[in-house]
Amino acid sequence: MKKKRFRFQWGAFLLLIFYGGLFFLLFTRMLTIQVTGEAEGQELAARAAAKYGKESVITANRGKIYDRTGQVIAEDTLSYRMIAIVSEAATTNPKKPRHVIDAEKTAKVLAENIPALKEEDILKKLNNRYRSDGEPLYQVEFGSAGRGISHEVMSKIKEEKLPGILFISDLKRYYPNGVFASHLIGYALKKDNDDGTVTTKGEMGLEYTYDKELTGVNGKVEYETDAYHYLLPNSEKMITPAKNGDDIYLTLDKTIQSFLEEKMTEVEKEYNPESMTAVVADPKTGKILAMSQRPTFNPETRDNQNMKWLNEVIEETIEPGSTMKIFTLASAIDTNTWAPNEKFQSGSYTVHDRTIRDHNQVGWGRISYLQGFQRSSNTAMANLLKLIGDDVFIEYLDRFGFGHKTGIDLPNEAKGTILSKYPIQRVTTTYGQGSTVTPIQMIQAMTAIANEGKMMQPYVIDRIVDSSTGKVIQNHEPVEKGQPIKADTAKQVREILASTLTSEFGTAKDFVLEDYEVAGKTGTAQIPRADGTYSWGANQFLYSFLGMAPVDDPQLIMYVSVKKPKLNNELGSVPVSKVFNPVMLNSLKHLNINPDDVQHVNNISIQDYTGQNAEAIQVELTNDGLQPIVVGGGGKIIDQYPKDTKKLVKGSLVFLKTDGDITLPDFTNWSLRNLLVFKSMTGLEMEIFGEGFVASQSVSVGTVITDSSPIVVKLKTPAESFVQDVEAASEGEIEQVEDE
Repeated sequence: MKKKRFRFQWGAFLLLIFYGGLFFLLFTRMLTIQVTGEAEGQELAARAAAKYGKESVITANRGKIYDRTGQVIAEDTLSYRMIAIVSEAATTNPKKPRHVIDAEKTAKVLAENIPALKEEDILKKLNNRYRSDGEPLYQVEFGSAGRGISHEVMSKIKEEKLPGILFISDLKRYYPNGVFASHLIGYALKKDNDDGTVTTKGEMGLEYTYDKELTGVNGKVEYETDAYHYLLPNSEKMITPAKNGDDIYLTLDKTIQSFLEEKMTEVEKEYNPESMTAVVADPKTGKILAMSQRPTFNPETRDNQNMKWLNEVIEETIEPGSTMKIFTLASAIDTNTWAPNEKFQSGSYTVHDRTIRDHNQVGWGRISYLQGFQRSSNTAMANLLKLIGDDVFIEYLDRFGFGHKTGIDLPNEAKGTILSKYPIQRVTTTYGQGSTVTPIQMIQAMTAIANEGKMMQPYVIDRIVDSSTGKVIQNHEPVEKGQPIKADTAKQVREILASTLTSEFGTAKDFVLEDYEVAGKTGTAQIPRADGTYSWGANQFLYSFLGMAPVDDPQLIMYVSVKKPKLNNELGSVPVSKVFNPVMLNSLKHLNINPDDVQHVNNISIQDYTGQNAEAIQVELTNDGLQPIVVGGGGKIIDQYPKDTKKLVKGSLVFLKTDGDITLPDFTNWSLRNLLVFKSMTGLEMEIFGEGFVASQSVSVGTVITDSSPIVVKLKTPAESFVQDVEAASEGEIEQVEDE
């Protein structure tokens, strides 16, 4: 047999080397990837997560803003965001298009339903279907005008069945009260971020100042999908919950603020002034209960006309006019230089080469200082300055906080300027000309007059609360700013201020209230021009009033100013009184402050009655002139309101909580505050409508509550109480309906 000769195959060898090398390289690459987990400098796990891992955002709610009773002033509410699909790739079935087909029709319908969008702008967006880099667009949006769309508008657009128009649920900042302390509250708007997300940002007022506290932190849901975006079986969902923003509780009282807004609007319409400001405060604590100005705006629409985008109560200085005489008088009384019956020559007063005059230019001859104050005499103040001493007077103004910021918890506070370099400046400052102050400084200084000489710092934030846990993060307490005058001085000043309303010479007769004794001072200030001179003539002054009530124990102080009103042959105090009088009267009644016919009765002390017999305490309190309300079936008292030792005026309500079934009392003329106390103590379902005082209740007095059916209680303001409810049918009308 012939032996085959081995023949070396170079081709096969080269193929072996080639493919063997490729296999070795592939094996080495696979081993490297297995060991390092990287390819081309990128982590494969991260790339897989980026491709198949999905994430959706859980939107956090912005914190709410409440009044002091827990009624909402600003909150997030459900709205809709509109998008338009413009890519033809979205449509897989031509019979059911999912992108915009008829751009002209779509633009017309959208413009008709959303006034903020113009038809030509919509059409331009719908027809521009490519990015700046040439890439096709899948969808377009319409900016702020396409957000915050109400359910009603969304439904109308949906009825048109426009292909490609979609709505996504969204959150919108909502201000349920419309014009309501708008310059104080401010507003917040949706803002586009660089990363494509949208955030609600405060643009003005408290919404801006406390934006960090109000803004929440969005959460997210992470999960994995396959290449077709279907959720992978057994894939874990990782949820990071959203943290809502903190809630802010203000010192504002919604009812008092509503009283103020209503009257400010009425006076603005009647007198068309250049501007108006008003503040209501609690002199015992410094809490601001209401604050407003005109012109103003609705934070929902932000429409305005000739309006300043600043809080004039805090940020703008004024020459106060004769309201400053309150503090000149207080300085004189506190330094024992006030002699009310001594006389001076009114009319004019000369300082070096400068002469000042009384507002009637000629004065009233030789009159007493008391009459001079009641007549609002400038020369009386100038003569008082000689008795007080220039330096001492300026020191007192410093004690009252003029020339310094009050420290209120609001931004951009102005401090004003007390001019004292020249003798004439010190003289004109005594009656409020030349030197400048802010309305909030006037309020702070007036707390010393109302509060037995103790001056309280004004504030508007009561507390900031974690909305998730209810934990109080910040708690603002009353702050005493010193005692510029003695308690006896404060009492004397109040009595003299009261005489400006009751004296035959008084300038404040327009501010007399039927049920309460008011103390206060009018002001008529000249308005400086840019050239340093002053405006003069009809309708060219700043009219104001700084007052308090009741005189014996002031519970409220209020400042109102009206700049350049169009008067109808009236005194400038008239439009001011049309704000002050009804707001002060209704607010005192809302707070259950008894009128003057009972307020002189000595205050009645109550104790902690916990553990005692309710029936016995009920008799005791009734005999003392109080109104005890037993909450429960009687027996042992387990809780009460007010708590601890308090002094109450005659007629005040005292709630005594016991075990057992609850018998419904007569709510007639109860204030909202008392209703909320009763609701909190009982835990009953109560639906409360309206403002002011209780006018009706759905469940009869004396009914024993055995189920959870809601009790409907309707309130009316004092003004509404005099208006017949025209919607209610009369008995005759009911009979006619039945006969038919």
